[in-house]
Amino acid sequence: MNRDAVFLGVAGVFFGVMVGWIIGSQQAASGAPAAPAAVSASAPAGGGQAPGQQAPPPLDESRAAALKSTAAQNPRDEAPRVQLANMYFDAERYQDAAEWYQQALGINPKDINASTDLGIAYYYMNQPDRALAQFDKSLALNPRHAKTLLNVGIVRAFGKQDLRGAADAWQRALDSAPPGSDESKAAQQALEGLKAAHPELTPAGKGSSH
Repeated sequence: MNRDAVFLGVAGVFFGVMVGWIIGSQQAASGAPAAPAAVSASAPAGGGQAPGQQAPPPLDESRAAALKSTAAQNPRDEAPRVQLANMYFDAERYQDAAEWYQQALGINPKDINASTDLGIAYYYMNQPDRALAQFDKSLALNPRHAKTLLNVGIVRAFGKQDLRGAADAWQRALDSAPPGSDESKAAQQALEGLKAAHPELTPAGKGSSH
């Protein structure tokens, strides 16, 4: 699997869900996020679908054991920890994934992909504030990291019901991503869906005082 890819087909499904959620004024259910399709920086969670939409791939326990052994023997090696985190993430074992991302970041705090994926894991653990705080750490490394900004928008829309904040984040993602890139297309889709449902929401920098 190309862990850096953004799957626009799945993103399109997400934005359809997003528009329906906005138009229907549906509130996020307590105990679980409201069907986001997070755009992972390095591990797109089985293609970016929301947890529970289909059975996650089973964890390769022998592979995980081998990576844990490698990590134990190499306490300053980030790579096996990120691989373990990605495996647990794909298996939707987000608590385990978060622990391994945290270990990886303890070795290399400048790994922006691990930082953003940790934030997504927090969101799927129903901790949107913690997710946003982690995304802030990613953006401190690179304020124009488009995948992080896309996820800020998702968490603000679905985790915080902050549609203006989501619009601002997606506008920043659109401004930051290379024209024609997957990230640019995803941000444009998000903004168009949001504008169709709520035309009064003007992103910051486009006439809003927010």
